[in-house]
Amino acid sequence: MTSEVLSIKNLCKEYVSQSERLCVLKGLDLSVQKGERVCVIGKSGNGKSTLLNIVGGIDSATSGSVVAGGKEISSLDEDQIAEYRAKFVGLVFQFHYLLKDFTALENVFLPAYMAGFPKAAAMEKAKKLLSDVGLSERAAHLPSELSGGERQRVAVARALVNDPELILADEPTGNLDPANSAMIGDLLFDSTSRYNKSLLLVTHDIGLAKKGQSVYELKDGALHRK
Repeated sequence: MTSEVLSIKNLCKEYVSQSERLCVLKGLDLSVQKGERVCVIGKSGNGKSTLLNIVGGIDSATSGSVVAGGKEISSLDEDQIAEYRAKFVGLVFQFHYLLKDFTALENVFLPAYMAGFPKAAAMEKAKKLLSDVGLSERAAHLPSELSGGERQRVAVARALVNDPELILADEPTGNLDPANSAMIGDLLFDSTSRYNKSLLLVTHDIGLAKKGQSVYELKDGALHRK
């Protein structure tokens, strides 16, 4: 039996300047079920990142409905949005955004600790996730001492540490060479499958998108099933 983790209905996003009104999302609809891995492909600049930012509570929609975990995102106050971002969603970006003065282990540990996990439990979970992504032996290294692929593996572990329902991945392989791109793609899909997480991934890489159970193309502001 499946259950809906994310429901988007009639989503619109406009950017208005003095000279023009730019509509990047036009009545977009999308549903993501528990454990489902959904990919959205499209050209750069067509609104893929905007879509993820709205779902992640980083940006707001002009109109429409985004319900995640049974809650309408637009109705949440600042504290509720912060809790939503900390616990319901896990974020993986094109750039890893690791804290440069903290080790790989500390980068994974800190979000759990800040979300209220006891220190020992947060550390154990961080160690296990680093082991799961094959980086146990690199746990004490700073981001500057890791390769691009290793940094992105740390970012995947960090996204999973608070046991979120939904992983949002924005061009997660876009800054990597082909070998590391394939490895990170496999890792994301394997990890979300292993932990029964839902995944919403946006990419321009058709090969990566084909790993998803459901694939859509974002074109002219709307989603089209592939």
